[in-house]
Amino acid sequence: MSFCDTIWEELAPLRQSILDHPFLNELAAGTLEAESFRHYIVQDSLYLAEYSRVLALAAARAPTAAGRLEFSDGAKVAVQVEEALHQAFFAQFGVTADRAEASEPTPECLAYTSYLSALAATRSYEELVAGILPCFWVYWEVGCHVKPRAASPNTYAPWIETYAAPSFGEATDRVRALVDEAARNATPDTRKAMATAFRNATRYEWMFWDSAYRRAAWPI
Repeated sequence: MSFCDTIWEELAPLRQSILDHPFLNELAAGTLEAESFRHYIVQDSLYLAEYSRVLALAAARAPTAAGRLEFSDGAKVAVQVEEALHQAFFAQFGVTADRAEASEPTPECLAYTSYLSALAATRSYEELVAGILPCFWVYWEVGCHVKPRAASPNTYAPWIETYAAPSFGEATDRVRALVDEAARNATPDTRKAMATAFRNATRYEWMFWDSAYRRAAWPI
């Protein structure tokens, strides 16, 4: 199996924990409390601001034209498309510009973005792209899992449609191909480090949704 297929299968229990999380189950049912979703979209907007920078750094470090194009396009999409989704939800859920601007990242959000930034600054390109991939792939799996189960009408339908869209799946496939290409040309030690980066980022994905469900804040 390819690198991506191997690590994806290894993390099946963790991925199932994500799919079973009450945040996503209640989002699918349309019963998720509005304040939990407000917490999520504010933190996700902070996350995406940093994630777009990480994607831009991946583009700068990519050894191929395909990688440079894919990650630079990804950085643009993170800023444009998903920010537009957030702004629509901000309006729908009463998140004012002042509230959004005054918000600071939770420990989970800061830890996740700092981890990805550290990969970009101090680790190999191969580790970096392996750490980037879960944000694509986990969201694609979540979107495909939630959409057929979602209640209708559903307050959260635009969010569900965004991550279940075929175009998002196609983008995920392209990033997977770049990660597999990097793994094929890597040493065994580098592939081991890539697996660690992918595993850690997937753990952060679970933590991000869990922190939103709990409306987590700094403990002190």
